[in-house]
Amino acid sequence: MVLATPVLQALRRAYPTAHITWAIGSWSRPAIARHPLLDSILDTGPAALPVKTPAGFVRFVRGLRAGHYDLAVSLVRSPLMSLALLLSGIPHRAGLDSAGRGFGYTIRAAIDPLQPRHEAEIYLDVPRALGLDVSGCRANIPVDAADLERVRALLPGDKPLLIINPAGGRNPGMTLDVKRWPPGHFAALADRLAVKLDARLVLLAGPGDGAIIAAVQSRLQTPAQVFLGVLSFGEIAALASLSRLYIGNDTGLTHLAAAAGAPTAMILGPSDPARYAPFTDNALALWKPARVQSGGVAQGAPADWDWTRDGISVDEAEERLLAFLPE
Repeated sequence: MVLATPVLQALRRAYPTAHITWAIGSWSRPAIARHPLLDSILDTGPAALPVKTPAGFVRFVRGLRAGHYDLAVSLVRSPLMSLALLLSGIPHRAGLDSAGRGFGYTIRAAIDPLQPRHEAEIYLDVPRALGLDVSGCRANIPVDAADLERVRALLPGDKPLLIINPAGGRNPGMTLDVKRWPPGHFAALADRLAVKLDARLVLLAGPGDGAIIAAVQSRLQTPAQVFLGVLSFGEIAALASLSRLYIGNDTGLTHLAAAAGAPTAMILGPSDPARYAPFTDNALALWKPARVQSGGVAQGAPADWDWTRDGISVDEAEERLLAFLPE
């Protein structure tokens, strides 16, 4: 969802008076619902892809028909999505065409699924196919003023914030825990950076991530303020925007932090930064070149992946982060 926001930027720039609706699942909806470039949301339900079940397919097509839209823009590489839009009655349908899956679109952006390109750049192929200018379009989640006020009230003192999120790898569409850098690595890096940046350490994670937060805390020498499953997506974006540095795995919240304007470091291992690094101008991908799946994370991780052997070390991460941050 976050990596699709550059497309929203391009569409709003090209069609400043259009009414733009974003179709999104209920799990991700709160992160985009108050975006200033949007006019409305079409909630597609709890599933990551609403068209995968017969009932969800019918409900989605009905929702599209009820909107009386002039143009549909699809960033989903699924023949079922292509069919749903074909049946939607929307006259102009632009979308990704991967290996012939875009048969339902009137304007097709052909892509090679095996060519390693950034996901956001792939998505931007659709507005490109519409003839739109996509220059300067980046991931963007503007921070809401009310969220910022609530978060500020939770933060004692005025030291710069070092935010660590050691979780991720789980959402309605995928579970891939191997994308998580080891808790001991996070703790060691956090201790070093908290001293060198003279920063207050914050640990952040979702409601089901208590075990990994505890694993990091048990290895820390530095006191940390913990936000475990208590912040909304908007509040997480606000918290990140206040930080000196946000560090996380290859996960949606790391993309959210970067899109909210935080200086962001994403730690990648069995996933390729050429495809999945944050799509902003103030982000760093921490990755040790390693063998990854040619088709991306949809193919999972290499069966023999080992963070100690294949991943970036604490020393390497520290060195690159200190060079990345301004004085």
